[in-house]
This record gives sequence, structure tokens and C-alpha cells, in this order.
Amino acid sequence: MKPMLLTDSIEMPVGEGWLYETKYDGIRCILIWEKGEPAPVLKSRNNNVLNEMFPEILRFCEAIYNEVERYLPLMLDGELVYLINDYQSDFSVVQKRGKLRNGQNVEASAESFPCHYIVFDLLEYVGKSKVNSPLTVRKQLLKELFNALNLPTSVKYMDTKRLQAIDVYKDGDLLWRRVKLSNGEGIIAKKSTSKWLESKRTKNWLKIKNWRYVNVLVTKFTKSNGFFDAVVFKDENLIEVVTFKHGFNKDEEKTLMTLFMNNGTLISNEIWELPPSICVSIACIDFDGNKLREPRFHSFQLNVDPNECNWQQMQRQLHPIPENVAITHPDKPVFPASKITKDDYLLYLQKVAPYMLPFLKDRLLTTIRYPHGVPGESFYQKNYPDNIPDFVATYLVEDTNFAICNNLETLLWLGNQLAIEFHIPFQPFPIGKPTEIVFDLDPPSVDDFHLAVNAALKLKTILDHFGLQSFVKTSGGKGMQVYIPLPLNAFSYEETGVFTEFVCEFLVQQYPQSFTIERLKKNRGNKLYLDYVQHKEGKTIVAPYSARGNEKGLIATPLHWDEVTEQLRPDMFNIPHVINRINNVGDLFKHFRDVGEKQDFKSVVNQMNGLS
Repeated sequence: MKPMLLTDSIEMPVGEGWLYETKYDGIRCILIWEKGEPAPVLKSRNNNVLNEMFPEILRFCEAIYNEVERYLPLMLDGELVYLINDYQSDFSVVQKRGKLRNGQNVEASAESFPCHYIVFDLLEYVGKSKVNSPLTVRKQLLKELFNALNLPTSVKYMDTKRLQAIDVYKDGDLLWRRVKLSNGEGIIAKKSTSKWLESKRTKNWLKIKNWRYVNVLVTKFTKSNGFFDAVVFKDENLIEVVTFKHGFNKDEEKTLMTLFMNNGTLISNEIWELPPSICVSIACIDFDGNKLREPRFHSFQLNVDPNECNWQQMQRQLHPIPENVAITHPDKPVFPASKITKDDYLLYLQKVAPYMLPFLKDRLLTTIRYPHGVPGESFYQKNYPDNIPDFVATYLVEDTNFAICNNLETLLWLGNQLAIEFHIPFQPFPIGKPTEIVFDLDPPSVDDFHLAVNAALKLKTILDHFGLQSFVKTSGGKGMQVYIPLPLNAFSYEETGVFTEFVCEFLVQQYPQSFTIERLKKNRGNKLYLDYVQHKEGKTIVAPYSARGNEKGLIATPLHWDEVTEQLRPDMFNIPHVINRINNVGDLFKHFRDVGEKQDFKSVVNQMNGLS
């Protein structure tokens, strides 16, 4: 069965008869689940079976087979996606995963870049076809099915349940604003009465793209096929980023062709070349790492300086700042030693927001601001005035009006104020119990970072002995931090404090030449300080992915445990490196909360009570 197809539309239709959904950039896929089969078959638009490439989807389905069995046979229409946020999928990840064939590589990618199957239609239910039922009926039945199976009926990118039903909106403008803010691909408008028509392209389903506009320099024209090639500057080199031929009106296309054939150099049969001087704006939906995706000519930009058509500007145009966030002095140096401007820093925050925001959510925030860049004058900020943007949530605690960073706009607003360091308490507000234990491993200097590596590995051995799953990150400074996620609202600071004190004192007793719990720096010598006192209510720790106020702009970076070796150095993790790292290894803290909810810390508490 081949999917029903969408029709492109420039404008979003309005009226009572329309429903709206997010358009995710992934692989369209029909899920077919027969009775007696522990897992379904995933079929692409071209009838290719995708099961081997997405084993995490199959494993999830197998785990819920007993609950699903009564509803089989089932057939669902949906999209395989790698969610960046609730409204955006990274197509390049899904595309790469769809091409993998080696079993070991498939499993590694499934672990680093786990995908979801987002369901937007129900085609067969308990063996009965529903394609002729109105869309509203199919949607209601899908919602009832997912509620019965305890599956999400709303897309949540951090939710590890691999099957989720798409959100349905009656207010298209509201959804459009959310998609724009999240830099999603676009929206789909569907007539509420529409039937599901196999392989048919119909105006009952319309797609409206969220185009991004990128300035490029056109340098080649191939007359035989009508394609133009365009480049941007990266450092002092020219990088080809797009090949395009659509979007012109006749006069625009003729003008550009004439420019090449009258002024260009014929470099081979029917291929003309010009030096990088003609700037045009290209509409696209994304960049796949090599080329702009779905490119269309938008307009000539003849007044733009060719030097402005560069890699950095392309990144900014692909990731526009939300319209309601005012940015001042984007060219201001923030980390001059690393040539990082405020715009570079804000782009970093945009790219790490999906991974950083879950740790900032509902936390009473303390920031360290560097208004003139790093190094320079800095100050802590906890209290915020009343005249702040509406999108910034605050909580008044005694006399302090704390900011809560629960969304991208707030993160960028703080970034514009050059809030460099983000420090958070160990529990969300207003819950008074910690959701994680953090051991802060503080060596005497950055040259003694090997002491932090040694301490982290010894600490992991102890935590493994207690059956506790742990996570590790650099501090972004001279040390490291080891995390133990906990169930929400389950254990008091008194209970966690008994454990942290026990572990730190044990390490000091076993390795007195290496570690200390001495508070006064002058009395520590060259030993690493194990700071268990810091893990208390009212204290804070630097958030994962936060920058630090050092000249290189180093990042508090999550690590694989097997990266914690003598070769590890904190200066490996600056802003450009961490952006590339996320693209290559994904988010190493993605399972943090899930692990916390399953963590058996109760047995550890019982052991501690037995020792007292």
C-alpha cells in the first residue's frame, strides 16, 4: 500500500473544515502489524521494508505486543523521525540511518540517534479498513487506541516511547508560530472530512513549508540541464552548498543565464563559470551537511557584499532568531581568544537548546554574566525585575525573583545579556527533594586534571558496586562531575547526603595521597577536593552544555564513560567542537530522566541505614 500524497501550498487554508499538524522531515512509512507477529513491518513509500534499519522501533513494539494484540491487525500511516524538538526532525540523521546495512553500525546508530515513529493516521483497526471513514473519525479512533495502550497522544521528543500520535490543531496560526519558533519543516492542513486515498495526490491534504532564505554566490551554469551551482566562503575557501534550477520566473532565469553566457568562461562543454560576485537568495528547508535541501531561487541580492555570503551567515539564516527575541550587538566579541562573537554564542545556544533545556526546566536559575565578554567583569544574577519579556517565567522565593529557563526564547534572551554560565539547583521548583546526586571532582589546577579522571573512574567502581547507573561530564573548567539520577520527589537531601559523605570519606580513606574533603584550599596541598558539602538544598551546579567563563569558552560536556581516560583534557571541548560532537555522537544524557525513574536508590539508603 502506497501512502496518500500531499499538495504544495503557498498559503495556509483557513476555516472550520480544516485541521492542522506539524510536518516532520523524515521517512514516510506505513506500519503493518498482523496478528501473531510480535513486531510490525515498516514499509516506505517505495514499498521497501525498513525493519532492519530501525531496530529500536521494532523492540519497542515487541515490548508492548501483549497490550496491542487485541487490536490486531493494525495499519498505521506515519513518519520515521529523529526529533530535535517537539516540532522538528533532523532529516539527515534519518536519511543516514535508512542507508545503513551493517548490523553493528545500525545498533550503534540506534543507540546514539534513536528515532520515533510519529503516527498521523489509522488505516486498519482490528482487521477492518478505516480508509473510507472521515479524517475526524480516524483521528478519534487513533487517540482512543493510543490512550488504551498508554502511548503518547502528543509528540514529546524526550519521551522514550517510540510510537507517538501527532498533535492535531484547530488553530493553524498557533501551530505555525510554534513550528517557526522550533525551526520545523512546516505544517500540513487536512480537510476534516477527507478520506485516505492510496497513492493519490489531493488538495484535501496541503503542505505549507517553513522556508529558510540563504544568500549564496552563483558561480556555475550548465546549459544542458539548466542547473546553477552556488557557493559560500568558509574561511578563505569557497564551499559549494547548492545546485538549483527552480523558482525563477522567465525574466529572472533569462537574466542569470545571459550573465553567464555573455560574461562567463566556458570551462567545458556547455558549462560556464563566473567569479564569486553574483549574490542570490535561495529558499530551502534545511542543510543536509553537503547541500541545501529543496532549493528554489528566491531573489537577486545584487547589493550584498560577496564576502557576506559566508558559512557563518548561512548558519544564521538556516537558524533564524525568534522574532520576539531582540538581539543587540551580534558582532560583539564574547570569547575573543577563540574569535567567538555574540552571534556565534547565540547560535551555539540554539543548537544545544534541545539537550540543555531539559536540565534547566523548572530550576531556579543562577547565571554568571560577562557584559563585556570573557575575560572581564562578571557578576552573579538570581533576581530579575518585573519588566522582562512575557515568555520568561519567574518564581518569587522570599525576596528573590528567580528566572526559569523553560523555552528557547528565554535561553536566547539570557544569552543576549551575555549570561555565560548557567547554574541550577539539584531539584525542580517547587519540589524540595533532589532529582540527582552530583559529585563535584575539583583538582588543584587544570594541570592536575588527571586527578579528576582518576577520581571519576574510582567513583564509578563504587557506584557500580551499589548497582547505581551514573553519568559523567566535564565541568568546563578544571574538573569533572559525576551524576546519579534519582526518581522524582523520592529521596530527601538528608538521605542523599549520608550517601555522598560516606562515598567521599571512603575514597579519602582508601587513597589519602590523592583525595581530600578539606574545605580550606590552603590545607589541601596537591590533592583533589571531593565536594560532598555542595550537594545540599540551595546549592547549585553548572548545567550540562553550559559554557564557562574562561578564555576558550569551554563547555560542561557530557561524556561516554569510555572517554574518561588519561588522554582526556578539558580544553578539548570548546563551542565549535561540542557542536560537531553532538552531530557525531548525539546527546549522551538523553536517557538521564528515564534512568532516574528506574534507579534503585532505596536499597542504597537501606544499606546506609544498616551501617549507621
